[in-house]
Amino acid sequence: MADILLVASSPRGSASYSSRIAEKVVSDLRNSDPDALVMVRDLAQAPLQHIDADFVTATRGQTGAETPRQLAILARSDELIDELTAADIVVIAAPMINFSVSSTLKTWFDYISRAGRTFRYSEKGPQGLMTGKRVIIVSASGGVYSGENAAFDFQVPWLCSMLGFLGMTDVEVIRVEGTALGPDAAEQAVARAAAQAREVAAAVAAA
Repeated sequence: MADILLVASSPRGSASYSSRIAEKVVSDLRNSDPDALVMVRDLAQAPLQHIDADFVTATRGQTGAETPRQLAILARSDELIDELTAADIVVIAAPMINFSVSSTLKTWFDYISRAGRTFRYSEKGPQGLMTGKRVIIVSASGGVYSGENAAFDFQVPWLCSMLGFLGMTDVEVIRVEGTALGPDAAEQAVARAAAQAREVAAAVAAA
């Protein structure tokens, strides 16, 4: 039995391509493992507060959290890290916003990236502590960035770099791209991504 964490970040609700495929990934995974536990963290429905002075004091300050607000911020960070720690598989639904990740997803990484909990400093530099997890990124974009326009993709490389920094290097990327090129192109993109989702889920089940 595997624990699955689904992190959604699209503000488009049921119209979201990234959420649609990410949910299919989870469904396919559960078909292979009906007892799998699923935790959903919807950052659009329940956005995290963007970082500020209290966040820095609570999570990185020398004195630590002191005020009620700082203590609440630290508790939320701990909660998110505990969710990630418990997960065997992490599915991230990531819509591309202005060539990068949404601010809500970026903030999630801010909350989970904490020295001593998800990474540590060593003589050889930072060392990720969130090892042994399988991560599946569903990247949805209006344009096509897997080919000659790859230089404009600051989303997938950033996600892979951040995940790797935290110790998560077993990463699969499913792209739903070209969704702004018309209804037919969008449905073809969804069909391709759905087929890849089945393949990824099958590979996870076989591992």
